Amino acid sequence: MTSEALEVTRRVVAVLEELGIDYYVGGSLASSFHGIPRSTLDADIVVDLLPGHIPPLIERLSRDFYVDQERAWEALAHRSSFNAIHLGTMFKVDLFMLKQTPLAREEMARRQSLELGETKLQFSSPEDTILEKLTWFQLGGGVSDRQWMDILGVLKVQNRRLDLDYLQKWAAAHGLSTLLEKAMREVDF
Repeated sequence: MTSEALEVTRRVVAVLEELGIDYYVGGSLASSFHGIPRSTLDADIVVDLLPGHIPPLIERLSRDFYVDQERAWEALAHRSSFNAIHLGTMFKVDLFMLKQTPLAREEMARRQSLELGETKLQFSSPEDTILEKLTWFQLGGGVSDRQWMDILGVLKVQNRRLDLDYLQKWAAAHGLSTLLEKAMREVDF
């Protein structure tokens, strides 16, 4: 993880926390924290936004970031994503709306507060990081070496600390069991 990625992510998180918006950091920052660190071109944050959050969020982020207000409203309406681009570094933070699914609610409930230096950030759990990476790997046609290496890295580092029952339950519910089993075999889990 680069210091730039962490610093820009911390700035967005500070605004989210100031506004009382539930969030967790996912994607490659989470897999780097739970597994084997690697560089990244962006940060992924899942947010539980309500309509009343959009105006103050845009206002506060716009001090240091380029944010398209229209895109933020569209993301809220369609439960998709929008981004904030840090003006000083051009580092991008993707803000994903929390989906209204049982797994998404579980992920938010299972987030973990982890310390990075003097700052605490909410991260997706190692199990949820694996599940999300498996989903993205599958959606990408099963060809992304980066996604696959992130999955293997979290499995290797977390190993027996993982809640295997939880992983297998949600992998089965989302058609990811075969991929999970393959990954586990590759790391001799």
